[in-house]
Amino acid sequence: MADKEVFDFLIVGAGCAGASGAMYATRLNLKAVMVAELPGGLITTTHLVENWPGIKSITGPDLASSLVDHALSFGVPLKNERVTEIVNANLNPPEGSQSGFIVKTAGNEYLAKTVLIATGTKHRKLGAPGEKEFENKGVSYCALCDGAFYKGKVVCVVGGGDSAAKEALVLSEHASKVYIIVRRDVLRAEPVNADRVKANGKIEVLFNTQIEEILGSDKVEKIHLKGGNEMAMDGVFMAIGHDALSALAGPLGVDLNDKKEIKINRRAETNVPGVYAAGDVTDTEFKQAITGSAEAVTAAFFAFDYIGKNKVVF
Repeated sequence: MADKEVFDFLIVGAGCAGASGAMYATRLNLKAVMVAELPGGLITTTHLVENWPGIKSITGPDLASSLVDHALSFGVPLKNERVTEIVNANLNPPEGSQSGFIVKTAGNEYLAKTVLIATGTKHRKLGAPGEKEFENKGVSYCALCDGAFYKGKVVCVVGGGDSAAKEALVLSEHASKVYIIVRRDVLRAEPVNADRVKANGKIEVLFNTQIEEILGSDKVEKIHLKGGNEMAMDGVFMAIGHDALSALAGPLGVDLNDKKEIKINRRAETNVPGVYAAGDVTDTEFKQAITGSAEAVTAAFFAFDYIGKNKVVF
């Protein structure tokens, strides 16, 4: 391994968290690299971001692009590859030293003294009959991506949180009618978005309502609700939460909680020395783009501190 390039700080992911960590790492003179299959992260499916400090309103894709461009402008390379495995480079490091890591993709292996896992989340599935069959045929997980296909149509958003409210607002720019299907008796949206929903004549919230089946022929045509009612529907948008993309962490020995989120402390450290995590993949209760970026910046600083205090071997 002596002839292989060694990175001080390898970031798995290039969303808000990953790009922020990469940018900050270079300011600490760490040799950093981002390895990500889909640069930008899940925020690229967000219509508007209005809670990023210093910017009153920006689209999700523009925010992600600006953060990635900032990191690239500092000379951080971006490898468009999917990481398949992270392993210890030395299972028996000499006393007083720590093992580095081998980060594997389908075509390459990278050596890193420290690793930041910033892999984010994926959209959670409802699990109702018809959901899988009609995916991309009327079932969608991104209003920003697919909303324009439903101009003048009737659609629904499944979910009871702020994401559902924001998806409905995006869809109302295209559809003739938007239903928000809420399993409970309250819409848990941020007040500003709840007010926007109430003021929007195209949006109607259906409380205490659940979809049991999505029906159609070659595309979505109607939904069957718990209790027996059916509604004609052209599109069904899921906004029921996210699942952490933490599959790389478990085999490395990183502790996960019962939601498969990576456990971190206030230094963004995991239980494995040299492994950090940031953003939506972690067990942080309050997940926002800004908090994920802050965790990644914190990780970069403590990775710098770790490398300075430990001999890392391969």
